[in-house]
Amino acid sequence: MTETVRGAVMSTAGLGLRIGAATIVDDVTLDVNEGEFLVIIGPNGAGKTTLFNLLSGVTRPTSGRIAFRDTDITSAPPWVRARLGIGRTFQTSTIFMELATLENVRLAAQAHAGGSNRLWVLADEQREPLERAHAALASVGLEQRAGVKAASLSHGEKRKLDLAILLCGDPQVVLLDEPTAGIAVEDVPEMMSLIRGIHRDQSKTVLMVEHRMDLVMGLADRMAVMHHGALLAVDTPERIIANEVVQSAYLGDPL
Repeated sequence: MTETVRGAVMSTAGLGLRIGAATIVDDVTLDVNEGEFLVIIGPNGAGKTTLFNLLSGVTRPTSGRIAFRDTDITSAPPWVRARLGIGRTFQTSTIFMELATLENVRLAAQAHAGGSNRLWVLADEQREPLERAHAALASVGLEQRAGVKAASLSHGEKRKLDLAILLCGDPQVVLLDEPTAGIAVEDVPEMMSLIRGIHRDQSKTVLMVEHRMDLVMGLADRMAVMHHGALLAVDTPERIIANEVVQSAYLGDPL
């Protein structure tokens, strides 16, 4: 079993992924502290999303270990990690387009409660998941869109729906993979405000992949910079910006 440092809710030790002769993730050792907001940055191809795939169980590492609190989850499938308290969104929405917005969230709430996956059930049997679904939609500002088919939502609204579905599982650690990708510029501040609320108001530990540093400067407790699959630096945003190695490898001139 992997040992975790005091205060770490999730940690990796020597985590790696090789595919043939290619090294995709290279010897990543990282401790994520309880309640912190950690942003992972790096150029395209740096291994950020692959690291998320390893943390969430979508991909199995070829070396190293992953721990969640005192549990070794290196080989655990995604559903086990979800039950332990790890939730994750993807760069593209993973919603049922032909279902209503509310039904997408209700199914997630129902699955979290361990109930039936039937679409049509007696209302009294599913009151709690339904209430949880309405609360999740309200928390992301979609309560007025509950009856709309998901396919009719704007891209920004679909990203909000992703968050609502995620929150129905009541995760302790939230992995957000570029949650602002493809969102209209005018909708980005609202999305970032929602993410701030998830971290501060709902007391979630947040790991987020984001390539725009200006969006997360007021949110991140620490930043982890990836380059060629390896961790280049992990520090406060201010120190990351001032780090000459990071500037040379990724950021260019100091901001």
